[in-house]
Amino acid sequence: MRRRQMHMSREAQDPLLKALQQLRAELKATAEFPAHVLEAAETAKAEVRLPEKDATDLPLFTIDPATSKDLDQAMHLERRPGGGYRVYYAIADVAAFVRAGSPLDAEAHDRIETLYFPDLKAPLYPTSISEGPASLLPNQIVPALLWQHDLDADGNVTASTVSRAKVRSQAKLNYAAVQQDIEAGTAEESVALLREIGKLREAVEAARGGISVNLPDQEVTLEDGSFRLSYVAALPVEGWNEQISLMTGMAAARIMLDSGTGILRTQQEQPDKHVVQRVHDIAKLLGIDWKPGVSYAALVNSLDPADQKHMAFLSEATAMLLKAEYTTFRDHHVPDHTVHAAIAAPYTHCTAPLRRLVDRYAGELCVAACAGQAPPKWVLEALQCLPCDMARGKGKTADRRAVDLVEAAVLQNRVGEVFGGAVINTDAEDGSPKEGTVHLAEPAVMGRITSGADLVLGASVQAKLTRADPLFSGKNKILFNTV
Repeated sequence: MRRRQMHMSREAQDPLLKALQQLRAELKATAEFPAHVLEAAETAKAEVRLPEKDATDLPLFTIDPATSKDLDQAMHLERRPGGGYRVYYAIADVAAFVRAGSPLDAEAHDRIETLYFPDLKAPLYPTSISEGPASLLPNQIVPALLWQHDLDADGNVTASTVSRAKVRSQAKLNYAAVQQDIEAGTAEESVALLREIGKLREAVEAARGGISVNLPDQEVTLEDGSFRLSYVAALPVEGWNEQISLMTGMAAARIMLDSGTGILRTQQEQPDKHVVQRVHDIAKLLGIDWKPGVSYAALVNSLDPADQKHMAFLSEATAMLLKAEYTTFRDHHVPDHTVHAAIAAPYTHCTAPLRRLVDRYAGELCVAACAGQAPPKWVLEALQCLPCDMARGKGKTADRRAVDLVEAAVLQNRVGEVFGGAVINTDAEDGSPKEGTVHLAEPAVMGRITSGADLVLGASVQAKLTRADPLFSGKNKILFNTV
C-alpha cells in the first residue's frame, strides 16, 4: 500500500511548527546527525570503490516527486527481440558506503527508517550520502545493484538476476510530467513503455489475487485565514512505477527462497472469524456492496479511494484484516508461511535502501545468490535480529501522529460546529459502545466520538466538535460528541 504523503504550503507551516517539534522530540526523530557520523560519511565518500561492471551506457531515468533528492531507483525499459520486455532496474548501493559496524551502520540501526513529516524529514543516512554520491541523481556515475527482469508478452516474469554495476542516470523525471508526456504521446519509448508494462503487471497482480490500494495524497493549505485539507488522487503513473518495485521485491523473495537464506515481508489474513465478520459489517454499514463469493482482494481493487466511504473502509478494514511482519530464514529452513497476503506472493523489501534499513541486507543476499556465492558474514550475523530491529521503526507512528496534528489544525477554529459523518468503528468489543471513531464527509478527517447512547457501526451521525488542539497533550487531539 502506498504511503499517504502530506504536503503543506509555506503559509500553513508556522501554526503547526511547535506541535511538530514536540512530536519529533517525543519520537527522537531529527534531521541532524552526530559529528562522528557526519565525519564517517565523509570518509565513506572518499573511500567508495565503483564496481568493475560498467552499465553507464544504459539510458536510465528516475521518477520521483519533483523535490526528491534521495533517489533509490532508476530504470530503463525496452522491448525484447521476438516479443516481451526487458526491465533494467538500478537500486542505490548503500552497502558501498555503509560498512558493517561503522558509525553510519550503528546510526542506521538506531533510526531504522526515514521519517516523514509535513515540514521536513528525518533521514536514515546523512544527506551528504543519501542525497549525494549514493543517490541515483542524473549525470553522475554511482555504484548500484542492477536488476535485469525479462518478461513475456503478457507481463509475466521469465527470468530475474541482479549484480553490482556502475551506472549513470540520464534524466530525473517527476510523476506529473511523465503522466502528461505519456498521455500526449510525446514520451520517449522507454518511458512510454512504463504504461504498457505497468498495466500488464496490474493485470498479472489482479489474476493472482493481489491488492493495490493507492490512497490519495493529503494536501493542507491555508485559505482565508483557515486551514483546509483535501485529498489529491494518485496519478496512474505512480501505480505503474510501483509495479516495477513490486516485481523486483517478488523476484528478490524468490531468489532468497531458492538460495535458502533470506528475509521476507510476510503478511497473513486475520484468522479470527469475529474480525472477518466485523470487516464485512463495516462494508455493509458503509453501503459497500460486497457480494457473496467476491474475495477481499477483488473488493478492495474495485473501490475508489476518492469516495469517502470507500476511503473509510480501506483505512479501517485493511489495518484490521492484514498484519505484516518480517520473517528470516537460513540454511534452507524455510518458514511455513512465506506469502504476503496483499501481494499474493512471496515478497521482500529491497528497492528503497536509502530510506529503509532492511533493504540493504535483502539486496546483499540477492547479489550473493545470483553470483553463486555465500552471503556476506555481516549480513548473516544481523539476519536474526532484523525483524526486531524493523519492529522498532517509527514510520507508521510518525505518519499517523502527524496526520492527527494536521487534522487538528484544520479544525482548530471550528470548535462548536456540527458536522455530518459516519461511525466507522466502535469500542463495543472493549466494553465501551458509547465511544468510537467518526469519519467526516467534509473536511476529510477522522476523530474520536462519544455518545450518550450506544454508537451503531456505519450509522450517520451529527457530530459536534468539542476539541481540536494540535498541542493537546493527551491522545485525542480531535474529539466529537453526538448531537
